[in-house]
Amino acid sequence: MRARWVALALAAVGVWATEEVRPFAAVEFPFVHEPSKTSRKYLPESVSGSVALLDYDGDGLLDVYFVNGAAVRDPMPKGARADKSAPKYWNRLYRNAGGGRFDDVTERAGVKGSSYGMGAAAADFDNDGDVDLYVTGLGGNELFRNRGDGTFEEIGAAAGVRGGGWSTGAAWVDVDGDGWLDLAVARYVEWDYEPDRWCGPRKAELRSYCNPETFPPASHLLFRNAGGKRFEDVSAASGFGAAKGRGLGVAIADYDGDGRIDIAVANDATPQQLFRNAGGGRLEEVGFDVNVAYDDNGRVFSGMGIDWGDVDGDGRDELTVNALAQQRYALYRWGKGGFDYASAETGLAVASRNHSGWGMKFADMDNDGWLDLVASQSHVMDNIERTQPAVKYREPMMLLRNVGGKLVDAGAQTGPAWMQPRAARGAAVGDVDNDGALDVVVVSQEERAVLFRNGGATGHWLLVTLEGTASNRNGIGARVRLKAGGRDQWRTVTTAGSYLASNDMRAHFGLGASETVEELEVRWPSGRVQTLSEVKADQVLRVREP
Repeated sequence: MRARWVALALAAVGVWATEEVRPFAAVEFPFVHEPSKTSRKYLPESVSGSVALLDYDGDGLLDVYFVNGAAVRDPMPKGARADKSAPKYWNRLYRNAGGGRFDDVTERAGVKGSSYGMGAAAADFDNDGDVDLYVTGLGGNELFRNRGDGTFEEIGAAAGVRGGGWSTGAAWVDVDGDGWLDLAVARYVEWDYEPDRWCGPRKAELRSYCNPETFPPASHLLFRNAGGKRFEDVSAASGFGAAKGRGLGVAIADYDGDGRIDIAVANDATPQQLFRNAGGGRLEEVGFDVNVAYDDNGRVFSGMGIDWGDVDGDGRDELTVNALAQQRYALYRWGKGGFDYASAETGLAVASRNHSGWGMKFADMDNDGWLDLVASQSHVMDNIERTQPAVKYREPMMLLRNVGGKLVDAGAQTGPAWMQPRAARGAAVGDVDNDGALDVVVVSQEERAVLFRNGGATGHWLLVTLEGTASNRNGIGARVRLKAGGRDQWRTVTTAGSYLASNDMRAHFGLGASETVEELEVRWPSGRVQTLSEVKADQVLRVREP
């Protein structure tokens, strides 16, 4: 079924950097996220819904995969009757056919899934040149191996990554540096339909989703890739499963510059976690030691979306984690021997105080060479306005423009579609139409999914796609440095980050007025360093590991 695109004609109501900048155009997919809500307020209903951007057919265009939440609710578990019959909406894959057209190829590709879906992570785990897809969910995860002919084979159980419990965010990352992508999976809480807990006032209309602290935290999972065919569960042996959390988003970066990729997990109502890669496949949880576990008042908060990015241009990545209204989104900047809580000084605290965030991603949305911050927003409680009228359930998207290291609210300048209140959850960032401007795809509960096409990037750009040889095929974990216009920029190659989402794996750089990249350096996961000079701007550049 061909996707019906509904483009909204938006008037230029403001600018970011120049008067020529245009706001976003919103384009709707026919996909509607269905969490299969019930009067019993089952916790999974409140947090599901995400999206993956991946080029599954290798044509150079990003395709879109939506994760739904209704698949296992029909038939319903005993005692879990829905208020209405749960529709059989499955996950959907839309092939980017170019020219603004997407075709629904779910059935032909074989990726509709069979679980109550949560998140997705895309990468080439078997180094065969085709992007594979891992889908997390409640009660078991699925691994769709790309056959290379437009179809996938589900091999989760056979490959040893089925897992169990309630899995949420996931990241492909070569933890042990052997050239094969391992799989880090966050889990949320130990939850089941029974006992049927009632939270909130004893009135049906005021019943609420239980605070996650009602349920025990869960241990995370780490699967070691044993040569592209099977995985070994090394959750306990690696240390990744030793520190329990209420995990949602996952992001990766080499935060300490030792050449090994580290893993950060956003936790809900639990200290945030940072797993330092100690080498030899070992991970040490150091969140408290390096000061990213709590906010500036020493309190836990509801971490959901998460990402790494160099906001101030000093070559060291900052870590951001969003939260619920009144908690403020967190931004941690590297200081002397650890991180400093920098939300106030960067402007993030003021901009986020009354908002609740889910998807969250550092991205240069105007191509000026500075990483901006995008967030999808909504409160977790769909009846929050009955008990807290000042807090809204549906919220507009957030865009904070980076002005020399300060984050300035630019949302109202992006057009009415961007500012339309939504019950948003997952968000993925990538250049869907290969025009050099980063777009955003957002999933909202019980609403059509939306692609925000970026019309606000006027600067030059470069997209870098890597092909590893000694490293993993996608070069995930590589550190790319670009020098243009007299300053350096850095990116870590990854599909992880945001909330349960999978993003464009190509490293995107905004170049402002620069038409040429003076120097491009790739530090591959294998340790090899590759340098290119005098690279022309405004192209998708493929770099193969020497």
